[in-house]
Amino acid sequence: MNRIECLKKRIKETLALSAVTEDPVHSENTLEWLLKLNPDADEALRIAALGHDIERALNKRKIKRQDYKSYDEFKEAHALNSSVILKEIMIECKLRPEFIEDVYSLVCRHEAGGDKRSDLLKSADAISFFQVNLPLYYTRNNKKETKSRCMWGLKRLSNDLKKVVADFRYDDKYLESLVRNCIT
Repeated sequence: MNRIECLKKRIKETLALSAVTEDPVHSENTLEWLLKLNPDADEALRIAALGHDIERALNKRKIKRQDYKSYDEFKEAHALNSSVILKEIMIECKLRPEFIEDVYSLVCRHEAGGDKRSDLLKSADAISFFQVNLPLYYTRNNKKETKSRCMWGLKRLSNDLKKVVADFRYDDKYLESLVRNCIT
């Protein structure tokens, strides 16, 4: 098995441990959206898409939202924690140091963006949240929290990509109405 395949396997095995059922699906779906947005995405971006939320699968290392003053601070810590965990796995799989640093940097910035490649990852992640995570997020959270999370997620998207989200359909009509209202 080559080193990249070792890494993909380890990421998928780790995500399969998550108590949040949608985490493995979100990982794959983020990669799918990355490739829809940029079919020529390089290997580092692809790996970053797969592993960007890896910390959520490891209960002993998972950060807690209540430990942070703001949602943005929580998300920044989450991104850093995922980067560190993914870096450890990449070292174990004996990836090149330049590749490791590239993926590490991308995952560190996957929530906030800041350059073309991390902005692309941020967009793929945000779209996938609305497509895959949101219905289950809503079942675990109240309406106010779900609306707040929708607004935060939509701020991460360009107007063109908000149109992609506007086309998603949900079984729950309240949720569908909520997303439409947040977009407008």
